[in-house]
Amino acid sequence: MGIQFQSIASVAPLVVSDLRISYGQIGWLMGLYMLPGTVIAYPGGALGRRFGERRLVLAGLALMAVGGVATAASDGFALAATGRVVSGAGGVLLNVMLTRMVADWFAERELATAMSVMLTSWPVGIGITLATFGALASAESWRFAVHVTVVASLLAFLLMLALYRDPPRREARAAGSPLTSRDAWLSVLAGIVWGLFNASYVVFLSFAPGFLVSRGATVAAAGAVTSLAIWVTLGSVPLGGLLADRMRRPDLLTVVGSLLGMIALLIFPSTTMPALSCFLVGVLAGGPPGAVMALLPKALTPAALTTGLGVYYTVFYFAMTVAPGVAGMLRDRTESPAAPIVFAGALIAVPILALAAFRRVERR
Repeated sequence: MGIQFQSIASVAPLVVSDLRISYGQIGWLMGLYMLPGTVIAYPGGALGRRFGERRLVLAGLALMAVGGVATAASDGFALAATGRVVSGAGGVLLNVMLTRMVADWFAERELATAMSVMLTSWPVGIGITLATFGALASAESWRFAVHVTVVASLLAFLLMLALYRDPPRREARAAGSPLTSRDAWLSVLAGIVWGLFNASYVVFLSFAPGFLVSRGATVAAAGAVTSLAIWVTLGSVPLGGLLADRMRRPDLLTVVGSLLGMIALLIFPSTTMPALSCFLVGVLAGGPPGAVMALLPKALTPAALTTGLGVYYTVFYFAMTVAPGVAGMLRDRTESPAAPIVFAGALIAVPILALAAFRRVERR
């Protein structure tokens, strides 16, 4: 999912030139990948109970492959957008179902650590794309690079089909109970925390290569430098989840990580050492994810969690749909390659306020 989501952004200059579209439209192509989540995420729990999470993950991977083929075959914005929506619908099924699977497997164990390990797969995919797709597209074409995401989806399909098994004990997974007003607010606020934190980093990872290209770097070199912000998270995200399970105040990881991340993003456009800055961004990104992903499973009852995750992911996908498009529009209107990165820096501070509101509602 990370590979496919990031594929367009990693080859953006080539897509802009070939399809004759704007950077604002590039931003919306990124956001459209998340758009189906605003519709599918909420009923995802009910779909999982009816058809089984494993089957829906397989269906999602198949949709990702079909959408990737359509995107690679596009001759303009409309078909590319259609392909992104189709593949994004598959990505939604994958994301929502995998979260529920991990919650089932590790309900009585170190949930924040388990969530952070699962979450590492997302930046790994983005990092692979940033480090390789620029060079691949320059050597072949951006369409060839997008076809690689189709191969990745089919490979994941085969691995899931052959290897995954349901948890040995499946406690009563009754239909998700209706949410109380308190539960609904907790779900919305947790979704805001996770959605805006992710949106900020995704905007940075998507527009930093273009910024570096404007400073004279090649597409391949810009992607490789930006990918440092991802490779560091291979260690920082699991470590952050482990700390969240061990600390009495896991919220401190989210607050400190967000504040320092904001500073790192805001100074990036003026730095003379972009590789070091990307390294620091990756370190700071590792603290919050495990703690944030454990917020809702710890705050809601098991019966309410299925419905709550539907609300949570609806908010998350809305934030992830809108933020890249807004960032691209800012770049077009200001004609400044740095504008999306400054926007990302401002965006990452908002989760702190949402987390404070979450804890206040939880104490009621």
